[in-house]
Amino acid sequence: MTELQYGLFGLGATAIVGVLAYNKWQEYKHRKVAEQVLKARHADVLLDPSEAAGAAGNADGEPFSAHDDAAPDAARAAFAAAAPAPAEMPAERLEPVLRLDPRLDAQEPATAAMLADDDAGYAASAAPAWRADSVEPPATDYEMPSVETVAETFVEPPLRPEPAAAPVAPAAGVSAPLPEHRDAPRESREAKDFRDSAPPAHLLSPAVDFIAAFEAVEPAPAYQILEAQGAALARVRKPIHWIGYNERSREWETIVDDGDSEYRRIRIALQLVDRSGPASDTDLSVFSIAMQDLSDELMAVADLPPRQPALNAALELDQFCAGVDIQIGINVVAQGQSFAGTKLRALAEAAGLALDGEGRFVRCDDEGNVLYLLTNQEAAGFSAETMKSMHTHALTFLLDVPRVAHGERVFNQMVDLARRFAEALHGALVDDNRRPLSEGALEPIRRQVGQYQAAMAARQIPAGGPLALRLFA
Repeated sequence: MTELQYGLFGLGATAIVGVLAYNKWQEYKHRKVAEQVLKARHADVLLDPSEAAGAAGNADGEPFSAHDDAAPDAARAAFAAAAPAPAEMPAERLEPVLRLDPRLDAQEPATAAMLADDDAGYAASAAPAWRADSVEPPATDYEMPSVETVAETFVEPPLRPEPAAAPVAPAAGVSAPLPEHRDAPRESREAKDFRDSAPPAHLLSPAVDFIAAFEAVEPAPAYQILEAQGAALARVRKPIHWIGYNERSREWETIVDDGDSEYRRIRIALQLVDRSGPASDTDLSVFSIAMQDLSDELMAVADLPPRQPALNAALELDQFCAGVDIQIGINVVAQGQSFAGTKLRALAEAAGLALDGEGRFVRCDDEGNVLYLLTNQEAAGFSAETMKSMHTHALTFLLDVPRVAHGERVFNQMVDLARRFAEALHGALVDDNRRPLSEGALEPIRRQVGQYQAAMAARQIPAGGPLALRLFA
C-alpha cells in the first residue's frame, strides 16, 4: 500500500472517532438539559397525596393522616389554606377527580356509579354528586373539611372550554343528576345520513344487495364512477348495480355512462343471489376492496356493511329462492301430422304473442313484462326467415312463476291459449311425461303457483316485482 492510502485510512478513522465523540458530547449536554427541565420542583398532590401530607407533617418530620386521632392544628391550617374561599371559585362548574376518604366507595355506591358514567362523557360539565352528610366524620378532635370543599379544591379543568349551563341546585341530601350527553358521535350522525338518504327499495334493497354508500365532497361524473374500478369488479361473478342521486330532479336513478350527469351521493350494490347461486366470500372481498379504493379516488366517505352477515344472508336467501323457483310447462304435441310454421305464426300473432330475438314467441303485459313463452321443443328456434318452411311436432307454453305477478290468473290464461292451439293444430295437451292434462291435473298446479307467490310476498319479494326480476334473471 502507498503512503497516500495509509493517509486516507488515517483521515477516515479520525473522522469517525470525531463524529462519535461529538455525538456523545451532544447526548451528555441534552441529558443535562432534560434533567434540569424535568426536575420536580414541588409535590404533585394529585399524583402523590402522601407527599402533600408529608409537607404538612408533625414537628418530628413524620407525615400525619387525615384520620389520625392525634393530628395537630397544623393539619387544619394546611387544609384550610388549600381550600379557596367561595368567592374565589371559578364561575365554571368543574368535575372532581380525587377522593380523600376511601369510605366514600363503600357508603356511596350510587355516587361511584355516577362518577364512572361521567368518565365516559367527561366533555360535559356537571355539579359534583357527592353528599357530605352521608359520610360519618372520624372520632377525633380534628375537624375534617367537608367533601364539597375538598372536591372543589383538587380539580382538573374540563376538556371542553365551553361553559355548561348552570344546573338547578338540588334539594338538601339529594344528589344532583348528571346531565345527558346530547352530542351524538360523528360516526352516528353520518350513519343516520346514510340511512335517511337510502334509495327506494325497487332500485336497491338490503334484503338482496350488499350496498356501499358514498358521500363525495365534490360531484363525480358518471363515466368516472363506472370506470374507476372496472378492472377489479370484472372479477366479481354477481351483478353490480350503480345508483346515484340526481340533484336536479331530486330522485335516485341508475347511473349510466352518458357523459353528462354528476353525482355526489352514490350507492353501489353487489347482488347477493341470482339463479346461479349465492355470492361467495371472494366476491364480497373483491367488491369491498374495490369500494375502498373508489372511496379514496372520489374523496368520499364510504359506509360498507360487514361481510360475514352478508354471506350468511346470501346463503339463507339462496335457499329460499331455490324453494320457490319453479317453471311450469304445458306441452302441445302433434298426433300424426306435424305443425306447420306458417300456421303457428298466424295463431301466435292472433293471440297477441310476438317473436323475440331468442327464437321464442312471448306474451307481454302493458308494461312490457313477459307473462309466458311459446317455444319449440325441437332444436331449432322460431325466426321470421324460417317460419314459412319449418315444421315441428311439439310446442311448449312456459310460465316462469317468480317473474310473473298474479300467477294464478296468468296460468289460467296460458292454459286457455294452449287448449286453443291444440284444437287448431289437431294436437293434444300433455305434461312432461306425455300424459294428457285434464282439469283435475291442472288444479294442484294452480294452487301451487298461488302458494309459492304468497311465500314470496311474505318475504317482501313479490313475484313479478323489481327485486324478483333481478333475483330470478
